[in-house]
Amino acid sequence: MAEIQVAVKRMLRIKRRSRLHRMDRFQKILVFLLTLLSLFMLLPIVNVISRSLMPFTELFIYPPRIFVRQPTFQNFVDTFNVASTSVVPITRFLFNSIVTTAGVVFGVIAVSLLCAYPLSKHLFPGRKLFFSTILLTLMFIPEIVQIPRYLVASEIGIMNTYLGHILPLLAMPVGVFLLKQFIDQVPRELIEASKIDGGSEWFTLTRIITPMVMPAIATVGILIFQQTWVSTETSVYFMQQDAMKTFPFYLNTLSQGLGNNVAGQGVAAASTLIMFMPNFIIFLFFQRKVIATMAHSGIK
Repeated sequence: MAEIQVAVKRMLRIKRRSRLHRMDRFQKILVFLLTLLSLFMLLPIVNVISRSLMPFTELFIYPPRIFVRQPTFQNFVDTFNVASTSVVPITRFLFNSIVTTAGVVFGVIAVSLLCAYPLSKHLFPGRKLFFSTILLTLMFIPEIVQIPRYLVASEIGIMNTYLGHILPLLAMPVGVFLLKQFIDQVPRELIEASKIDGGSEWFTLTRIITPMVMPAIATVGILIFQQTWVSTETSVYFMQQDAMKTFPFYLNTLSQGLGNNVAGQGVAAASTLIMFMPNFIIFLFFQRKVIATMAHSGIK
């Protein structure tokens, strides 16, 4: 067994060397520069992690440091100690965020698929105009639709409910655009073969289209998760009860309340890392899907 492992390692080394030898001088320089650029782009992530682990004495040192020298978890301990004094348990805010994020992710993917499939594979009057209208909404900033969104949520009675967190965020034009561009690449022959075999539209969408556009679905899911997880919009505008607010809203309130004084800087740094890590972990797990989506989005 050990000999096989040694042989495999040798083969991998040979492949790596052969790839390096096949590169010309310009390609080697380009790889070197891109490596330096990637290390430079990692500095903000390293800074967020380092600041959350910095003791009180290092947070205010001048000039500021990127790397922590005496790491400590005291900032996280202080954060949870402050959270334990809240009237509403912190687990309640976390539960609200999990339910809201999961509902929005699955809801937006479902709505975007149901919208992108007919726009891509069905010919009906006004199809181009409808798609152009969706693209036009990409230009709108959230503040433009905030008042109509609030009035609609108030009229249908979803204030202080989980639907108040989910329904206002279901419309995502970027998701429709990405999925439509990806579905355009699916051959029409597959859909016609499904219809000949007696497959319904729902069967075609769920059994043929959806598996083939999974990279785009994963990309849309990441974008939705990143947007929803850190969003405090629904908690601010549609929730008056503290028990229905989300975890990001609570951490932002906590960090803003304590961040104005010297003693609260450690809590603010720890809260920033807590909010950042879920997005970072989700992206690491699905980064291959994102790369595949970007690679195939322009291929017809």
